[in-house]
Amino acid sequence: MAAKPIFLRSNTIPAILMSLKDALHWRYAPKRMTGATVAPQHIEAILRAAQYAPSSMGLQPFSLILVQDTAVKALIKPIAYNQPQIAEASHLLLFCAYTQLTQQHIDTYLQQIISVRGVSAESLAAFRGSMMRFAQTSSSEQIAHWAANQAYIALGFALAEAALLGVDVTPMEGFDKAALDKFFQLPSQQLCSVALLAIGHRDEANDFLAKEKKVRKPLAQLVKRI
Repeated sequence: MAAKPIFLRSNTIPAILMSLKDALHWRYAPKRMTGATVAPQHIEAILRAAQYAPSSMGLQPFSLILVQDTAVKALIKPIAYNQPQIAEASHLLLFCAYTQLTQQHIDTYLQQIISVRGVSAESLAAFRGSMMRFAQTSSSEQIAHWAANQAYIALGFALAEAALLGVDVTPMEGFDKAALDKFFQLPSQQLCSVALLAIGHRDEANDFLAKEKKVRKPLAQLVKRI
């Protein structure tokens, strides 16, 4: 009989490959991290998970900024209300959403489809028309909201991949978005900040949540079955 994983909030990665359910039970959002560097292959796997997350029409209307530089993290920390994970994380991953959906965005995406799948531009004409109508009939606020939703899907996939790898991550919305946008000059790139993901290793000795039990609504309360 196979041994069952033991769900302890510990820096020790379970020896048994966890299922997604098990991994999500193991994970939590650390309030303190050790500053230890996360293995490069794990960082790449987390980025790949965000890359392959589903998105509306496949357009991926978001961009990622990966920060490892200690000095840059120190500058971001006061923008994020001095939360310690910012400086203690191995890496910070910023999810940015498009504030506009342009013809260039659409045509670049279609050209990628043509290149990867070997199809003709003509075969994609109706698809292009649909995307162009969406872009032209949506306000800038609607585009930004739609794009942010797609970025959050990618954030969720990155979080799940990190849990499967036994890497700690803390998703964060607690920062001055206008200040962070200015710091990374996002408006000039037609982008806006959505969420930060601090990637690192939990500091059990200094994190009051490290050994606390996970609290979630029971399914009977959360799910309405029809």
